[in-house]
Amino acid sequence: MKSIAHTKNAEGKRQDLEEHLRNVADATGQYCASFGGEIFGRYAGLLHDIGKYDPAFQQYLLNAEQNPAKRLRGPDHKGAGTVLAQMAEAGGSLAFLINGHHGGLAARSDLKTNIKERMVNNAVQDAIATAKRTLPELQAIVHDLIPTHIRTELERELFVRMAFSALVDADFLDTEQHFNAGKSPERDNHWHISGLWERFATSYRQSFADVPQSNLNTIRAEVYQYCLNAADLAPGFFRLTVPTGGGKTLASLAFALQHALKYDRERIIYAIPYTSIIDQTAGVFRGIFADEQACIEHHSDIAMQDPQYPTPAEIQRRLAAENWDASLIVTTTVQLFESLLGCNTGKCRKLHNIARSVIVLDEVQMLPVHLLTTILDVLRQLVAYYGVTVVLCTATQPDFESRQGFEGLPDIREIVPAPERYFARLQRVEYQLPLAGETWTWEQVAARVQEEQQILVIVNTRRDAAQLLDLLTPDDTIEQEEDPALFHLSTRLCGAHRREVLQEVRLRLRTGEPCRLIATQVIEAGVDVDFPLVMRAIGPLDRIVQAAGRANREGRMPHPGTVIVFAPEDGHIPKGSYTLGTDIAKGLLRDGQANLHDPNIYQAYFRDYYSYPNRDPEDIEGTRKRFDYPLVAEKFRMIEDDSMPVVVKYASPESEDEHAVENLFNKIRSSSHREYLRALQPYTVNLLAYEFKKAQDNKLVQEVIPGVWEWLGRYDSGRDGKHGQGIVLDSTLSTQSYVW
Repeated sequence: MKSIAHTKNAEGKRQDLEEHLRNVADATGQYCASFGGEIFGRYAGLLHDIGKYDPAFQQYLLNAEQNPAKRLRGPDHKGAGTVLAQMAEAGGSLAFLINGHHGGLAARSDLKTNIKERMVNNAVQDAIATAKRTLPELQAIVHDLIPTHIRTELERELFVRMAFSALVDADFLDTEQHFNAGKSPERDNHWHISGLWERFATSYRQSFADVPQSNLNTIRAEVYQYCLNAADLAPGFFRLTVPTGGGKTLASLAFALQHALKYDRERIIYAIPYTSIIDQTAGVFRGIFADEQACIEHHSDIAMQDPQYPTPAEIQRRLAAENWDASLIVTTTVQLFESLLGCNTGKCRKLHNIARSVIVLDEVQMLPVHLLTTILDVLRQLVAYYGVTVVLCTATQPDFESRQGFEGLPDIREIVPAPERYFARLQRVEYQLPLAGETWTWEQVAARVQEEQQILVIVNTRRDAAQLLDLLTPDDTIEQEEDPALFHLSTRLCGAHRREVLQEVRLRLRTGEPCRLIATQVIEAGVDVDFPLVMRAIGPLDRIVQAAGRANREGRMPHPGTVIVFAPEDGHIPKGSYTLGTDIAKGLLRDGQANLHDPNIYQAYFRDYYSYPNRDPEDIEGTRKRFDYPLVAEKFRMIEDDSMPVVVKYASPESEDEHAVENLFNKIRSSSHREYLRALQPYTVNLLAYEFKKAQDNKLVQEVIPGVWEWLGRYDSGRDGKHGQGIVLDSTLSTQSYVW
């Protein structure tokens, strides 16, 4: 009887082990070929499951067929391949893949210990002997399988990640094909780069054919043409520096599509720092292509309308998000980089599909300084060895050029030449900067808010937002009506609530109704609102300019928008890099005469910002050189704060099901299907670790299922569910040390 890889499928067929090994070897080799690792990948595929030649594992599979309801863990089937890989291949890189193809990449020290233990195991040696008899290629494995261009430890560390991804995806897809062949058509990529470009070009021409001539539209057309021209340049690093409102979203997509077409790149990955604007960007793209399946969103807030009855488009998007096998991906920078530096199979599975892609890093200045050394190294490698082109896209361009004491990015080319001329032509706002020593009390800010019909105030912390809102909200003891035009946005609101607020705010701005919005930084970096007046508490320079992008955004107002930068007398600043950026900005703005319309000021700002003495405080690069994959994943966290998500029972008046969250709770209690869990994402709010602990102590949260917590405390949705402060902590939690 031949050895089998998998038990009987719905048709009663088993999968032959040799067939499975060769299928996975072919696919892994093909995936790795794009970055010079075809032979390495083929051997990984051949070796990954040879432990299944162990008679004990074969008996385990047969027993599982006889009693499928009895789920038992089978004998180790990774040991044989791991041992043979370590014995045969110089450097032991191949062993990481075999050992980790189910559980994730291990630390080199742990891997060595495991290999020593397995080497003296008779079952492991017998399985190796059987595999060599069955697969002649394993009798003499090429000694050094790593491509010759991979020389340093950091380069080898990333190569292992990319090849590991290829093996995991190939193994998963071949297993899926055996057990559930019907999923394969659902995974099909319905759009390819050529089709996307054809539809994009047609849609773009139609959309702008009858647009009236104006300074703004002329600039957008010129930026678009520069992007098309630059797309012919050789792959590498590009900079797209365009002032807010200059049409960079569509122009950058035009560049990416044309560049991918010319250089036969397979996909475009559009990475955005905030989930709050992903819906907006993905919506723009889907509007251009007029097809739900043209663009795959992958981020924590994406959920199906009804997980029990998903639409075909939702199924296809979900499957494609697992391994990014699609032509256009819209994701977060967190998802992108934490996958590249992760260690588990779920996050790493997509990595090989990043090769031969065009990555657009939108609002690139938001990359965290404490991880910058690692991020820049990974980007350099992706461009040098994996056929990737990277576009650094923002109005406030950071200075990533290499210089003494700073290893940046090589040969960055500017897509739009002399971009400063567009900043001069597109001055949609006038800045009022603080004079030396000038401060505002929150009472003064509140008084100015009440004077205005339409105003946006952006502060640095939730605590400051709450203090200002308290001054603008009447005391319960005073007979005074609440302001129906007062709105609030912060991360204390769940995603569904924030979307409701933005919808109402945009409607009021369009119709000229009163609208006074108090927000934290969640409103910045691309959120599409258009106020005549913005007040911004002094903070990092790039945040100030992003805030200005919410004033006279479309340039349609008869006069320039106004941006008042003020220093709160009793304001608070988030710690770490945010404080650093604020201090540098204060120095640049100290005389009130700085020209924030000159993009060169941002180069100066970021040069100071990146002179931060330790851009790798956790020694992630040293940990990578030691090949400690789990510890790298633990250290590499794009979001610095420890937090715990809690689910709030939010329902807007327009909701068809006011009990949607409770219904989802009931479903996950009986079946914790991940689609039900993802459906809860729009209703989550993150509490800092100490806040969550206090909430537990005060019985304000309860665990629905392990790891899923329901908020039992007050959630202020405001009148008609349109505004309010979101989660309100009990008075017992409100201490001087509590930071909103």
